[in-house]
Amino acid sequence: MGGRSAGRADGSVSDADSAGGVRRGLALLVAGGLFMEILDGTVIAPAAPHIAADFGVPAIAVNVAVTAYVLTLAVVIPISGWLSDRFGARRIFMTAVAIFTLASAACAAAVTLPMLTGTRVLQGVGGAMMVPVGRLVVLRTTAKSDLMKAIAFLTWPALVAPVIAPALGGALSTYASWRWIFLINVPLGLVGLVLAGRLVPDVRGADAARLDWRGFGLVAVGVAALVIGIETVGSGSPDRAGAGTAFGVAVVTLTVAVLYLLRTPRPLLDLRILRIATYRVTAFGGSVFRAVISAIPFLLPVFLQLGFGWSAAKAGLVVISLFLGNIAIKPLTTPLMRRFGIRPVLLGAIITSAACLVGIAAVQAGTPLPLLVALLALSGTVRSIGFSAYNSAAFADVEPERMTTANSLMSTLQELGAGLGVAVGALLVRVGGPVADTTGLDDGAAGGFRVAFVLLAVLLIVPAIEALRLPRTAGSAVTGRR
Repeated sequence: MGGRSAGRADGSVSDADSAGGVRRGLALLVAGGLFMEILDGTVIAPAAPHIAADFGVPAIAVNVAVTAYVLTLAVVIPISGWLSDRFGARRIFMTAVAIFTLASAACAAAVTLPMLTGTRVLQGVGGAMMVPVGRLVVLRTTAKSDLMKAIAFLTWPALVAPVIAPALGGALSTYASWRWIFLINVPLGLVGLVLAGRLVPDVRGADAARLDWRGFGLVAVGVAALVIGIETVGSGSPDRAGAGTAFGVAVVTLTVAVLYLLRTPRPLLDLRILRIATYRVTAFGGSVFRAVISAIPFLLPVFLQLGFGWSAAKAGLVVISLFLGNIAIKPLTTPLMRRFGIRPVLLGAIITSAACLVGIAAVQAGTPLPLLVALLALSGTVRSIGFSAYNSAAFADVEPERMTTANSLMSTLQELGAGLGVAVGALLVRVGGPVADTTGLDDGAAGGFRVAFVLLAVLLIVPAIEALRLPRTAGSAVTGRR
């Protein structure tokens, strides 16, 4: 079934029943993979207290399982295209689905936090190959005139999965077991394997270039050392020598990585693209913004459960408000940028996000539920506006011939920002506990979270400064505004 090259006989090209030349079955299969990847990146947050109770660790410590998954995506994504060109898209896609499915079953069987973290890394390896390779196949086999229709199929999971995940994770962990949040991937993965053999053509590059293994190794070691350092500092009994060693390795390795990537003619990640001002602002300021915003969906359900005694199901349902605001504003983001320009829209999103974080920090057990839902919906709305503005600015001034390398680097930085945001958020909660004690803000388990939300708001000063440095006409090529 999957052994022949692409052709109508194997079904990989016979999906022509779709309108406009878009291979609907292939696009939906890849969309399903993206849905699983995003779902597993966010579904674990409402279940964190239940997982922690089973493993005998603090709830905030479960963040390492979230961080490990997202950062693995960031590290492995840059080599997914090379693997597809070298070994064929069908083989790599099916291998990725198999790894993701087996890793999901292993996550459900984990009996310790280190075991869960290790299986989440394996799950991230599968996800990092599954989605980019699938997306690449769709783009390569779709006519340019039908690209917008094909991309529409690939867009809905990014909007729907974050809405479903909090409620699903909360409901399963409250009324069944947190292990089911991983077990549901097993039948989906098995179906995906069967469909992949029928629908994914065996496309590959004509001449796969030699992979930059040195760059890959330096980036992987540097990122891993950085995360280990953050986790060590934030542990209940931090090992200063261990943290210092980890941060030292991270600084040295990442510095060497940057120097190497700037020198080598065909690097894993082309950092020279950062010379473009709008792209650089998105890479630096946008990554900090994404890190701060990505910490909220992880910290919030744990805050509501530990601070106010809510069930995981109730916390998960309320957190949906964040993502409903995200979806509701989507049709208006482009008109907003055309009317006011990218810089004012960015600044407005950053300032309002900071205000929402301070508002979340001030929430009490007696806060009316409609008020909390409105606050979270506003936070989700400006989150969506900010992400859209950054994404528009990022590629506004990038030449078409450099779009592939720019996209690869930006995808990696976005995943790094999301992963480090969860890690830093958890660290701030741990640091925030003693701060709440000494400042009189302590109200039990909620004190550390309140301090963390305020400190996250302070971190938004960085993207605000970066946005102010943008010229007024930044991104006018994409907004049409002068």
